[in-house]
Amino acid sequence: MLHLIESLLPAPVHRALLPLAFRIRHRWRRWRKTDLAGCCVVISNFSGGILLLRHSYGPKVWALPGGGIDRGEDPKDAARREVQEELGLKLQTLRDLGTIEEEVSGSHHTAHLFAATCNDRPSPDKREVVEARFFPTHSLPEPLGRITRQRIEIWRQMGMGNTQSSES
Repeated sequence: MLHLIESLLPAPVHRALLPLAFRIRHRWRRWRKTDLAGCCVVISNFSGGILLLRHSYGPKVWALPGGGIDRGEDPKDAARREVQEELGLKLQTLRDLGTIEEEVSGSHHTAHLFAATCNDRPSPDKREVVEARFFPTHSLPEPLGRITRQRIEIWRQMGMGNTQSSES
């Protein structure tokens, strides 16, 4: 239902309302302490760069693509959906890097981390995502979000940042 409402709003109006919605959602999560599930994708290109984006809401940091997982949705399907909706990219193959247990907005959060390779140019939706581009891993932009930095480190530790390995 929420996606339907969002699609009916013009992009500038939607983008203007997102910071307010983010603050309300943040406070709701802190109060309710509801368990959350999300997905995140480290997308590299054939040159070895990784895709980072900036949201129109929340902290003004560079982040990885991803988002929430709908009830009953497979985490891989959610990752593909989020990347398609926000960046216009179709990911055929995702490599599962595992899950991370963390706290987001005062609530327990299970993040499903994936890796993918895509050489296509991202096309930000200009609603949730205002900018997206590939950066060399040795020269990541600042400010880089704390959670993003941790997830990139996991990706590197799994050897994903050193080779152009095939995905499964």
